[in-house]
Amino acid sequence: MKKLVKNKSILYSIAFVFVLSACNKDLQPYDSKSNDVALVTPDDIQIATYGNYSMLVAEAYTRHLLTLNEWPGDNVVQSGADGDQASLGASYRHIPGMYPTTDFWAQSYRLIYATNLIIERIRDGESAQLDQLKGENLFLRAMAHFNLVRLFGRPYPQGKGSNLGIPIKRDTETEDLPTRNTVKEVYEFVINDLLTAVNLMSESKNSNFASKEVAEALLSRVYLYMEDNENAILYANKVLESNRYQLATTDVYIKSPTLVPESNPETIFNIRHTISDNKDKNAVGSLYYNDPATLSTGWGEYYASQALMDLLNENPQDARLSFITPHYIDGQLQYRGTSPQYFINKYNWQEGIANLSSPVYLRLAEMYLNRAEANAKLGNMQAAIDDVNIIRQRARLTGSAAYSLTNLKGRGTVLAVVLEERRLELAYEGQRASDLYRNNLPLVRAYPGLHGTDNFNFRVEPTSPRIIYYIPEREINVNPNLIQNP
Repeated sequence: MKKLVKNKSILYSIAFVFVLSACNKDLQPYDSKSNDVALVTPDDIQIATYGNYSMLVAEAYTRHLLTLNEWPGDNVVQSGADGDQASLGASYRHIPGMYPTTDFWAQSYRLIYATNLIIERIRDGESAQLDQLKGENLFLRAMAHFNLVRLFGRPYPQGKGSNLGIPIKRDTETEDLPTRNTVKEVYEFVINDLLTAVNLMSESKNSNFASKEVAEALLSRVYLYMEDNENAILYANKVLESNRYQLATTDVYIKSPTLVPESNPETIFNIRHTISDNKDKNAVGSLYYNDPATLSTGWGEYYASQALMDLLNENPQDARLSFITPHYIDGQLQYRGTSPQYFINKYNWQEGIANLSSPVYLRLAEMYLNRAEANAKLGNMQAAIDDVNIIRQRARLTGSAAYSLTNLKGRGTVLAVVLEERRLELAYEGQRASDLYRNNLPLVRAYPGLHGTDNFNFRVEPTSPRIIYYIPEREINVNPNLIQNP
């Protein structure tokens, strides 16, 4: 994809130099082409859309999207001090000037601006090709807003969306100084974009690109996060019943990090990284993994937590143990400080390259788990358990390892069963902390690691101001209309 754009010698949607901030942009046209000249024909718009997908590949987007969402959870442990400021999120000591949030905010609004360039230029119904491209850009715009509001706005159930979120940007005006919309307003905007995209898109593209089902899958997640359980089920069902995707077999599932994602029947949407996109030791996989045979492939300073390992080891046949590589020397598990070195390999070895990965943003297993959680909250307990067992069966957890309404294995409630299964299945995919806080549950790290003031009894309540990040200081300095998070 990225190679195709380069071969055309035009990077339309990343053809602008953004200075000062994402909310105050001085745009300089690339190759002296104005937007009106650069975006004329359907081929122009197609190439520009490729460019918009390529913006996701930037380190300022993908790596920060994953670390800022995952490291505040309890599936990962920071083993020691490091120079990556995303670790401030792991310890809940983040600051307004940290570069991961600053860069992610800026890259997100660059992407939003680039999608708006295209959305503004296409009238609905001009052609099936242009409708498809408009739909793809609406999906990207919705995804960008949703990913932002998750990091900088409080969970929707807190105040029913009345808290401040992020500025909605629906046009290409560059001189405005927008205020923050509420979380509810952002969610409504995201949903409207996705519903419109569903109606516009008619091509069944592979998982590197948006399609009707991709938008429906994100709608299921968005509705679940806002506790609209009926619609979370509705859109999960639409994806499941489309028959476009199938759960990977256990063998394929185990090998999935090594595969090109479009070859995995479970992948709905991924952020495609080709060999030329390899970030090597700047890739997210390098932060989690260092090949035990050579100890030269990465930094490997963020390990699977002991709490997660204890859950996985309840069933030694659990296929998800394949995504953990313990570091042994002469049969002895190695430690860094007090932390056992459980390397995480979920973002490694695509096409045989140690740190190459195309992070999966949406996959079919999540649709089952979205539906399970929503059904549990609606009182449809058997349906919830059935979906959990579908995921467990693929992980080789059958027979006595399966759940039933009369045997919840000490978990207490069906909802607790579902949330634990989400924890196991979606580990390191950036959802665990959100799953806790949107369900009004605390984060508890009663295991070794560099957590904060009390490294063996670290607890964060869902009401804490630090479960979301500060608005980047650079944006506050440029735009006096932005109110900082407390």
